[in-house]
Amino acid sequence: MLNDGEKGAVLQRDRKTYGIAPHLPCGVVTAATLRKLADVAEKYQVPMIKVTSAARIALLGIPEEQVDAVWADLGMDPGHVVGICIRSVKACPGTTFCKRGQQDSLGVGLELDEKFHGQELPGKMKIGVSGCPFQCAETSFKDIGLVGTAKGWRVLVGGNGGASPRLADTLAQRIDTHDAVGMVVRILEYYRAHAQPKERMGKLIERLGLTHMEEALGLGRNP
Repeated sequence: MLNDGEKGAVLQRDRKTYGIAPHLPCGVVTAATLRKLADVAEKYQVPMIKVTSAARIALLGIPEEQVDAVWADLGMDPGHVVGICIRSVKACPGTTFCKRGQQDSLGVGLELDEKFHGQELPGKMKIGVSGCPFQCAETSFKDIGLVGTAKGWRVLVGGNGGASPRLADTLAQRIDTHDAVGMVVRILEYYRAHAQPKERMGKLIERLGLTHMEEALGLGRNP
């Protein structure tokens, strides 16, 4: 039996079969990728194909003996669906397509995904990037969130939609794209330095206080 995450596979409810979810940066796919997923699912008679909350496409119900062959036919990298790492970067279309977009959330999301997806940390982490305050990327429920506004980016920290839901705190506002990406880097450095094993960002903030993070990052209180 495979351990969860081994070979990019997660044990399913029946305790016999596995689910896999190829990495699809920010949920962007091509027609060719969709055809490949459909062809492989048909070849191995995968019982369910599911679009996940992390904007991936999961193939569920795969017998252990087929996991290697399915990955080989897909020719794709696994998404980091489990583990103590940055599991996902979720982004809306932003100014690329959405009429309400105020910042390039998709471009920033893809940049963050390339830099950080799968990076090991003291605890698991999810990042969201929304192009406007409607927050279609569920940014207020992410460990780190960027929200686009007409005057720049708002940076959120400490959100969590899990067993102990928590709305994120606002760390900075009205900063440009370069500074927003740089702040994500600095937040991650702070998290590595101060988080306890398996401690989520929100729990870290509750333990040390948002002011501690602000002071460590050289920020003042936001109005």
